[in-house]
Amino acid sequence: MPDGREPLIARTLTSIRDLAAAGWDALAGTGDPFVGHAFLAALEESGSATAETGWAPAHVVIEDSSGRPCAAAPLYLKSHSYGEYVFDHAWADAYARAGGRYYPKLLSAVPFTPATGPRLLVPPVLARERADELRRALAGAMVRIAERSGVSSLHVNFPAEADARALEAAGYLPRLGVQYHWTNRGYRGFDDFLAQLASRKRKAIRKERAAVRDAGVAIAVVTGSDLREAHWDAFYAFYRDTASRKWGGGYLTREFFSRLGESMAERVVLVLAEHGGRPVAGALNLLGGDTLYGRHWGCVADFRFLHFEACYYQAIEFAIARGLARVEAGAQGEHKIQRGYLPEPTRSYHWIANSSFRDLLERHLFNERATVAAEIAERSLAATRDARAALSLATGAAEERLRASIEATTRAIEAQAAAERARQLARERRTASNDLDIAEREAQAARLSDPSQRRAAELAIEREKRMQSMRERLGGVDSQILEAQDSA
Repeated sequence: MPDGREPLIARTLTSIRDLAAAGWDALAGTGDPFVGHAFLAALEESGSATAETGWAPAHVVIEDSSGRPCAAAPLYLKSHSYGEYVFDHAWADAYARAGGRYYPKLLSAVPFTPATGPRLLVPPVLARERADELRRALAGAMVRIAERSGVSSLHVNFPAEADARALEAAGYLPRLGVQYHWTNRGYRGFDDFLAQLASRKRKAIRKERAAVRDAGVAIAVVTGSDLREAHWDAFYAFYRDTASRKWGGGYLTREFFSRLGESMAERVVLVLAEHGGRPVAGALNLLGGDTLYGRHWGCVADFRFLHFEACYYQAIEFAIARGLARVEAGAQGEHKIQRGYLPEPTRSYHWIANSSFRDLLERHLFNERATVAAEIAERSLAATRDARAALSLATGAAEERLRASIEATTRAIEAQAAAERARQLARERRTASNDLDIAEREAQAARLSDPSQRRAAELAIEREKRMQSMRERLGGVDSQILEAQDSA
């Protein structure tokens, strides 16, 4: 393994197959099923994540002088923002209104997978200091690739905590999101889990599960060597039907699921529902080191509460039986709180080439982070109060910890607000200085006798004015972005 002093070389791969599976997986580890070579290869080779679908692979590998991989990151050149689950469509619209071209952009993520996990891949056996050095090297290498390729931006979605530290240190803009996860608190069974919920939630969940049983729906969990092509045929029909109704079509091809079954069967947890001997619905989960990840759901018949049973309650039962630490049930879904899932922060990081647009997004993301953090704290506090009522806790220790967390967040927000005020004052001073500079340049251009020189100077001044006026034209960028995201 490199000692940190020898030169490192970064290169990009146009296919995950350009690096041997053993070399990639030595960096990715085994805890996360999505960043492994098999999963990424299944996406590419099935035609799901390719240049033709707007996901051109450009994976980054850092090698030592002997050509040995010592760090890597999944990276894609994107021609759109679909299938990412961190929504920047409004950013693209704002950038276009200012006269820019937002696409193509670079994205480090797992296609169609809103699951937090490693993005800056380094050998799990490395000491923390050396691992952090390599993560910082990757973060910097991706910026240099973005600069050389001339893209508008570079994004890293759902990175693990260690990656987040490296990205923030490298100057990427942080963004905060929220998902809803279930945590196993050592439950002996599903009833043990229900016991810690408020009475109204226990009754609602029992009623929902009973409704599915009373409708004559049978549930089966299929995994490992029990998986057959017939299972994937059924599930793909569910997936296509539901995706077509929601989005007009699915991202994943039928071949993807076959490849998943061939190369990762031991990671697949497929929940299938039948009615009258006919498959009617299914939920696809993938198994990580200590986490069950809910990924896709579909149905071809309507049974009340079947979605909750297949996606949430079956996942909880499986996690308890296997002793897993948590269930991550995918993006969004405040309704999950009523079913035992609690809000957890997610993060993404963003590098923006245009300094003016970056300044605008920095201000917007500052406000957005404050809003999301407050929502997480409020919903967590409400859930904690619910649990206290259910368990008749003698003290409000958990509530006090949450209050302390909210107070700390408030102090941090106030500090950031003061910093933002200072930055705003600096921007105003720069604007005034730029206005004076442009006026002087206009006077100089007017004195030029050569028409071609005068025209060139005028064009240069117009370009400068256009960049300077971006802030004025997008002065309401925060509200525009928020409104567009709400409509999306």
